[in-house]
Amino acid sequence: MSRLILFNKPYGVICQFTAELGHVSLKNYISLPGFYPAGRLDADSEGLVLLTDDGDLQNKISNPKYKLPKTYWVQVEGVPTQTAMKKLCRGVTVKNYITLPAKANLMNEPTDLWPRIPPVRFRKHIPTTWLQLSINEGKNRQVRRMTAAVGYPTLRLIRFAIGDYTIADIAPGGWHLLNTT
Repeated sequence: MSRLILFNKPYGVICQFTAELGHVSLKNYISLPGFYPAGRLDADSEGLVLLTDDGDLQNKISNPKYKLPKTYWVQVEGVPTQTAMKKLCRGVTVKNYITLPAKANLMNEPTDLWPRIPPVRFRKHIPTTWLQLSINEGKNRQVRRMTAAVGYPTLRLIRFAIGDYTIADIAPGGWHLLNTT
């Protein structure tokens, strides 16, 4: 039987068990031995990280060929136009590749959202908007690069779900252990 940890990674934590200078690591939160992350989130991103003790399950979660959707809540600077939203849905050029089409929708600011420490910068005359963005790939800093490519830089990035797994009811720094078949 495989085991799976659903971890709500706080801002500033790196997705490895070995600490690096200036960063808190997974070992500060998860003390169970034999677990490894199935994918990563940058230190400046928050939200769901799945960890497992099963290499086959780790591959099925992180390998793009299995097309497991990753859903993000993204706070961007400005108010995206319909044109920008359509571009995200079609795929955008980021560095030297075109992203796969995404599902992109405007959303209300999440009501049960925890404060980020440090807080996101605030600009009195520039509004912010929340998007829900789902992708089936996961290239380095992809969501941030996608929103920047359509003219709306990411201010805050929270991975809410991977497939059917979510951070609903998991506080930042908290985790749930599941047994899988």
